[in-house]
Amino acid sequence: MQHKVELCGVNTSKLKVLKNEETRELLLRAKAGNKQAREELIAGNLRLVLSVIQRFGNRGENADDLFQVGCIGLIKAIDNFNTDLDVKFSTYGVPMIVGEIRRYLRDNSTMRVSRAMRDTAYKVLQAKESYVAQHQKEPTVEEIATMLQLRREDVVCALNAILEPVSLYDPIYSDGSDTICVMDQVKDKKNTDEMWIERIALKEAVSHLSERERKILSMRFFQGKTQMEVSSEIGISQAQVSRLEKNALRQIRKEM
Repeated sequence: MQHKVELCGVNTSKLKVLKNEETRELLLRAKAGNKQAREELIAGNLRLVLSVIQRFGNRGENADDLFQVGCIGLIKAIDNFNTDLDVKFSTYGVPMIVGEIRRYLRDNSTMRVSRAMRDTAYKVLQAKESYVAQHQKEPTVEEIATMLQLRREDVVCALNAILEPVSLYDPIYSDGSDTICVMDQVKDKKNTDEMWIERIALKEAVSHLSERERKILSMRFFQGKTQMEVSSEIGISQAQVSRLEKNALRQIRKEM
């Protein structure tokens, strides 16, 4: 089945799902120190962890490892959830689970980041988690920068440095037959085959012009000089410059 997560020793189809009212009641009891309620909350939200790790299924990571890491994020969400706010637990829990998995993937990444940049990134993530725990919402980059007394650019660079790299062959869409990968959406407008061929054709066409015509085009279109400036430098009239320029451009268009 598509999107099905296989876990060793866990029958995911039989995992319990809590209703909102049950979750609320268990959260209140867990906050009061009831360990049994805390265990029931963890067991009743494992499907939430499963739904999150599906997002990371194309990274080649072991599903059991991601599930265990996601459970750590779930436990942190349960322990830090503010029951005084009118917020659904899943709204708060999902970012916590995602953050824990991303931290795991980042620490196990093959990409090497400098220690100073990594330390800054950890501080940013800790500030972000602290803000989410207190306000039950994601902070802006400016708010994180203010909290840590850093420049906005430093916060952005630190977060970008620890992002998980994406393979050019990662699929982003499939209609059942053809699959579109990341590389299909990446386009270099300057170095396409069409541009390369046009440059060769242009060079060939220019080579057939006279030396005077090539000089006039170079001065006009590469040096940005006016026809009057060209005429003064070459020693011919502006009308002759205009005629030679038009003839040269006409010849290039004809050959291309």
